[in-house]
Amino acid sequence: MKHVFKQGTNLDAPTLLLLHGTGGDENDLLPLGQRIAPEASVLSVRGNVLENGMPRFFRRLAEGVFDEEDLIFRTKELNDFLDQAALEYQFDRDNLVAVGYSNGANIAGSLLFHYADALKGAILYHPMVPRRGIPLPDLTGVPIFIGAGTNDPICSPQETEELSHLLKGAGASVALQWANYGHQLTAAEVNASAEWFRDVFDLG
Repeated sequence: MKHVFKQGTNLDAPTLLLLHGTGGDENDLLPLGQRIAPEASVLSVRGNVLENGMPRFFRRLAEGVFDEEDLIFRTKELNDFLDQAALEYQFDRDNLVAVGYSNGANIAGSLLFHYADALKGAILYHPMVPRRGIPLPDLTGVPIFIGAGTNDPICSPQETEELSHLLKGAGASVALQWANYGHQLTAAEVNASAEWFRDVFDLG
């Protein structure tokens, strides 16, 4: 998978896995990683699927309707890539925190839904429920920040609440941040997620 890896100055800090939204690439969220944890290493990945020339992490059948078979395949593809990247770049595979926006948040959510030890934590901006009707792995103690918009036309408040409920039901510790905006990523939720990250992972 096309990607950028940048070694951080604090090797004890979690490595940030940056996952862009539809139409983004591996450079899009690098400033976001700097904002959240400037001392952390970052692995920023480009999705392998193209939709009308725009990179995504998995196919969809329509707006808000995921191609479930492709989602499962692409989630495994990403998880396997993370295993390889950890060996190549010598970062701790068990100390990886995803930061995803929109489509990137959805593939991060899918990692949580399918693989018990894929992520140490996650920051999900405007995520949807990746799959329904499946048992989730044990996520006891996994910290998850969700940024959501009360007027989001793509991800309704009900969808956000459902995702939060499912993650909590699997044992995750979920912090939910609402803003009176739509699907766009706001400075307020970035600031809140950065503060949450430093508190949860004891980075001062």
